[in-house]
Amino acid sequence: MDVQQTRLSPQDIATIARRIERPIVLVGMMGVGKSSVGRRLAQILDCSFVDADDEIERSAQMTIPEIFDSFGEEYFRNGERRVIARLIEDAPAENGAHHGVIATGGGAFCNAETRKLILDRAIAVWLDSEVATLVDRVGRKGNRPLLRGGDPAEIIARLRAEREVHYAQAPIHIMSGHAPHQHTVNKVLQGIGQWLS
Repeated sequence: MDVQQTRLSPQDIATIARRIERPIVLVGMMGVGKSSVGRRLAQILDCSFVDADDEIERSAQMTIPEIFDSFGEEYFRNGERRVIARLIEDAPAENGAHHGVIATGGGAFCNAETRKLILDRAIAVWLDSEVATLVDRVGRKGNRPLLRGGDPAEIIARLRAEREVHYAQAPIHIMSGHAPHQHTVNKVLQGIGQWLS
């Protein structure tokens, strides 16, 4: 389901928040804004926020680039799956009303086991963006293992094309552009409200 922008009142948001009974899991490409949007979304819903990549680094006591360099992508994806499963299972209900918001890494939803867990136990929201926007946000940074050794625009375009079939399985699809993250948060809330109907 694609969502168009409309303005939600505080009452609309409170109504949506009361109906949320699962964690909200944000999926999509690196640089799309999952962590920034996730933090704002959790604040509005008065619930917890966790970034799966931060939890992976905490669990491994290594940075993600260090994990990739030392053990490879397959090892990282296995650890990522376990951490996301724990986060979904442990997602705390705030005030008995709803669960938290979890931002995942760009490749997490491409793993069949992780994707099934998210679809079965959470509200999956695909944050999407044009390749040019993604390149603007991450192309100049050196902390993305998958962007090493090549043209960031080419790599991002290829990864997005490869992963789109997986991301498209999320029931809520939100386009995120150059507008402030608050606009994206509003569209996410709207999409969740429609999905819960």
